[in-house]
Amino acid sequence: MNSTAEDFSVTIADATLMVQRISLSPGEPRASIIFLHDSLGSIKLWRHFPAELARATKCDAVIYERQGYGGSSPFSKPRSQSYLEEEGETLLRLIEILKLPRTILFGHSDGGSIALFAAALAPEKIAAVITEGAHVFVEEITLEGIRQAEKDYLERDLAVRLRKYHGDNTQGVFDAWVKTWLSPEFRSWNMQAVLPKVRCPVLVIQGENDEFGTSKQVDTIVENVSGIAEKFMVPDVSHTPHRDAASSVLQCCSMFISQVLES
Repeated sequence: MNSTAEDFSVTIADATLMVQRISLSPGEPRASIIFLHDSLGSIKLWRHFPAELARATKCDAVIYERQGYGGSSPFSKPRSQSYLEEEGETLLRLIEILKLPRTILFGHSDGGSIALFAAALAPEKIAAVITEGAHVFVEEITLEGIRQAEKDYLERDLAVRLRKYHGDNTQGVFDAWVKTWLSPEFRSWNMQAVLPKVRCPVLVIQGENDEFGTSKQVDTIVENVSGIAEKFMVPDVSHTPHRDAASSVLQCCSMFISQVLES
């Protein structure tokens, strides 16, 4: 099955967001899978995974960069403590603009939290959610992982590597992540009360060696959403299973999506 990639921009409020749509041909897609990147992510950092999952499920893939990231507009204001919920609202607006009739969300890390917020805010618009390394509350292991990343940014080559994907937005991307999550005010952030509003099927993926969160994150999501939920703890990998265990994650996600679309 052939696919084509189209790059374009969408303006929402005061921000221009970069979007890539991977479309299959021939025939209509069964659904659209929207990919939501992590705290330091971009369209390019997803690499081949969105296209592979699109082909495996006969769905279109939509990947976009949030404001402040990659080729999207720089941040126009300081990040608020409720930024993940705000990004959920932006995602729903993007779905409206793109006129996507049946939408599945795949969110990595921050993207997973945003996907859950969107599904809670507008359950009628989301057919299913897949989270990978998502956070629904703050853990000390998360903060320690961020402190280590900050050290790598200052003392090693992390800044250089990020600049390949974010250009002039690099410092803003990194500061927004570190300063928000390490602030005393954010320590009490918790979205557990929102989870019962998520009524669609949910697949929760996490690496067993995730350096940014424990299995408590996974269990909290599975036990509190209202829809059918299942989990996949990926052995021998850390925070990015779709990269480090691509074949097993692809197979698990394909089976889950097929079940959702055939139900």
